[in-house]
Amino acid sequence: MNALIKSAKVIDSNSKFNGKTVDILIEKGIINKIGTNLKNSKKYQEISFKDLHVSTGWFDMRANFCDPGHEYKEDLNSGLKAAAKGGFTGVMIMPDTHPATSSKSGIEYIINKTKGNIVDALPAGSLSHNCEGNEIAEMYDMHSAGAVAFTDNKKSISKSSLLNRALLYSQSFNGLIIDFPNDKELSNHGQINEGVISTELGLKGIPALAEELMVNRDIYLAEYCNASIHLSNISTKKSVKLIKDAKKKGLKITADVNSYHLLLDETELLNFDNNCKVIPPLRTKDDIKALITGLKDGTIDAICSDHVPEDIENKQCEFDNAAFGMINLQTSFALSNTSLNGKLTLQEIIIKTTSAPREILNIDNPSIKEGEQANLTLFNPKVKWSLQKEDILSKSKNTPLVGKELTGKAYGVINNNQLFLN
Repeated sequence: MNALIKSAKVIDSNSKFNGKTVDILIEKGIINKIGTNLKNSKKYQEISFKDLHVSTGWFDMRANFCDPGHEYKEDLNSGLKAAAKGGFTGVMIMPDTHPATSSKSGIEYIINKTKGNIVDALPAGSLSHNCEGNEIAEMYDMHSAGAVAFTDNKKSISKSSLLNRALLYSQSFNGLIIDFPNDKELSNHGQINEGVISTELGLKGIPALAEELMVNRDIYLAEYCNASIHLSNISTKKSVKLIKDAKKKGLKITADVNSYHLLLDETELLNFDNNCKVIPPLRTKDDIKALITGLKDGTIDAICSDHVPEDIENKQCEFDNAAFGMINLQTSFALSNTSLNGKLTLQEIIIKTTSAPREILNIDNPSIKEGEQANLTLFNPKVKWSLQKEDILSKSKNTPLVGKELTGKAYGVINNNQLFLN
């Protein structure tokens, strides 16, 4: 792939060109030259857009592609197309498929099926066998096959003894444990955030305590085992404080937040929109303020899409029976950019979407330097746009964001010697 990117502002804290507007010459997928007014002597494809910015390729730590088992909702191919359109050059794929990614062969299936794609697909292995929460899965074998982390996704590890063993065992090969903090007994089939709105609507609530209790437990276990743990889908004010205090003590805790939790709050559910039914639920405006503060001060390390495709049958039904989740790969950056504008700098937002998740997963971190493989996202952080249903590349359409004005959009991605432009 050969191309000349014209007049792009570099957003990459690891590059000497950070903050500068430059041309970037790419030959055979490698950044050959960076400078101003570069000549296109070989007549390569020129890439030029209004207010063009370029960063290292965005990376998402939480994508559900339903493959194998529920390919009618999403498959690896359609999921990676949606990721590319959303500006991502890499995604970590959740393991709670049917069957779950609980063995070496499951990891190899994902790696082999996605080989050569413009978007890097990195599989997470299940923490427990078949994500059932009873016994540790074959973590070392999966790690050797290419698993970058271990999690049961939204099936929170309720057995403290199991999580304790996993934290101890994973240290022998530097494996990362990820837990979604949610006490199932306290959540107890709740539908939305417990509070004024749930009372108004007559819906069973999911208390913030269900998350915070498990955040506290996970922190204690990580301290006891002297182990690293990543806490995913953080959504409440007190959770942010607990993680901040743990980090002050020097504990090896990292955390992420879903981009839709930064913009959408529980009032979105006043019209019973099933597409706003997510887990953890949309919380309060005060929780959103705390999440943004947590991103700003480093308590929360990364921003995720939490892309969860669901078919019509699971969403167009009574609210109590609707499945949790929304698709978000094509809108994730726009959500975070819209909500964080004026609160975080663009560079801080990009770090949370590029280098931070890669550092958490201990994978290679690309940079915009001459001689490096081009792993880039091209974007405009100021353009206003709205998602149209016909533009959705995911097989599922479960999103409340159709027609909603957002700010910031990807123009395209370059990775693995390939180019995709919107």
